[in-house]
Amino acid sequence: MKDATFAPTFARYDYVIIGGGTSGCALAATLSQNATVLVLERGGSPYENPTATDIQNFATTLSNTSPKSWSQLFVSEDGVYNTRARVLGGGSVLNAGFYTRAGDDYVKEAEWKSDEVEAAYEWVENKIAFEPPVMGWQTALKDGLLEAGEFPYNGFTYNHTYGTKIGGTIFDNVGQRHTAANLMEYANSDTVAVYLHATVHKILFTTKGRPRPKAYGVIFQDENGVLHKAELAKNAMNEVILSAGAIGSPQLLMLSGVGPMAHLAAHGIKPVVLDHPMVGQGMADNPMNAIFIPSPTPVEVSLIQAVGITKFDSYIEGASGVIFSYSWTRNYFDGVLNYLNEIQTSRTTTSTPLSTQSITDFFRSIDPLFNATTQAGVILQKVAGPVSRGHLELRNTNPYDNPSVRFNYYQEPEDLKKCVEGITTIIKVINSKAFSKFKYPEATIPGLLDLILNVPTNLRPRHVTSVFNLKQFCIDTVMTIWHYHGGCQIGRVVDKNYKVLGIDGLRVIDGSTFLKSPGTNPQATVMMLGRYMGQKILKEREAFFKKKEEEA
Repeated sequence: MKDATFAPTFARYDYVIIGGGTSGCALAATLSQNATVLVLERGGSPYENPTATDIQNFATTLSNTSPKSWSQLFVSEDGVYNTRARVLGGGSVLNAGFYTRAGDDYVKEAEWKSDEVEAAYEWVENKIAFEPPVMGWQTALKDGLLEAGEFPYNGFTYNHTYGTKIGGTIFDNVGQRHTAANLMEYANSDTVAVYLHATVHKILFTTKGRPRPKAYGVIFQDENGVLHKAELAKNAMNEVILSAGAIGSPQLLMLSGVGPMAHLAAHGIKPVVLDHPMVGQGMADNPMNAIFIPSPTPVEVSLIQAVGITKFDSYIEGASGVIFSYSWTRNYFDGVLNYLNEIQTSRTTTSTPLSTQSITDFFRSIDPLFNATTQAGVILQKVAGPVSRGHLELRNTNPYDNPSVRFNYYQEPEDLKKCVEGITTIIKVINSKAFSKFKYPEATIPGLLDLILNVPTNLRPRHVTSVFNLKQFCIDTVMTIWHYHGGCQIGRVVDKNYKVLGIDGLRVIDGSTFLKSPGTNPQATVMMLGRYMGQKILKEREAFFKKKEEEA
């Protein structure tokens, strides 16, 4: 489906959605019930390559960062590798598939209506959520968590409650991934158009006869390099909606002239539509640290299933048998080196140079674990929150390039404390009776920590003390769990209806609006938000037209 549509193209649309990702698909499917919708997705379709969405190919698909792949590599200014999805369905096409709802407190803080939230989650779940088949390794992890004191056991549930549980998955019983793109099955095919390989360059605004700017359309480029303009139909309720994710949404606002004035002026962006200093601020990423455990007995292929939701706000999860092969590892790190070479020359931000020596050294003395069998598992901790915050700014004005992002992992002592408690819990699980058959008897904890310290999981320097100092281990081996958020935060860039403050006809509906990441994995909530807000917008639309009819 090249630059194709699911339906005939209209001259103008009621809604233009930028990004057919985790929130964009749910939003488009909902709005299409009573309005014309154009979805502009910069990537391709997950249906083009069904084998790539098989659970066995999780690592290969995620680590394929070639120019037209679904996974776009970026390295944060913290020296941590990260990924942006560029495919219909967004991050749900690349992630580890864990499906879990936000906690009740999160829903309350967001001031969402709980009955409507419940219905929106169910709408998502009917298409894409499943109970996973829990086998040996995941059972040992679950029992090990209980032995380590993470109780009660809550069984299989989508709910976010303290203790140990088995969460949902978007992989079905034959290991095939179901994604946000499947939610488009709900769409009205007569009123929705989806353009693939369509990269938005900027949002268009008018100020003619208006006290404040109003979004009226976008400029986008197709895969042949041809520029197009897509405009809204003339109607007070019609809107451009940004659903380009925590990296794409703030970046596109800035490229369109909405952001910190001095920063936009420094990049020659004209006109500055609105000086909006909070765009790109409040960036956060849930830090992850992992321990790799080679197993003396065979393990199943499993992604995240069992999870420990601790009282100290670290979540413990694990995966097993995912192929840590030499070939994909080599390809991935080659991609990292190429990326770093490209951006090293175009750095506009003042930052420490990212050292690539660790990767080069790693491949010179390749660790035997990557040539070994897939008999291994990994247990990780993710810090909830987090309190540490960073920012995003433009590196240049090319919409195809990544902006510069700094998350400031573990800058706040509170986050570091949670990590240490999380790693301490993982150590208890590894040493538990329940987990013993999946760990070599002679494997020591310092030895397992040293294993991770010898792999270039990021571009940070390693300290010899890390094996005995868990704070240092957390700082040295921090990775992303791909749960970044912020940049267009609610109350700072958008209001409680997700409308951009100071601008008409423009909303942001995606994870960039979150003040913190929901639950143990945000994807369910991001999809729910697309559905929830889509229904809210349709109700507003209906009320507006009803009032006009009455007035007439």
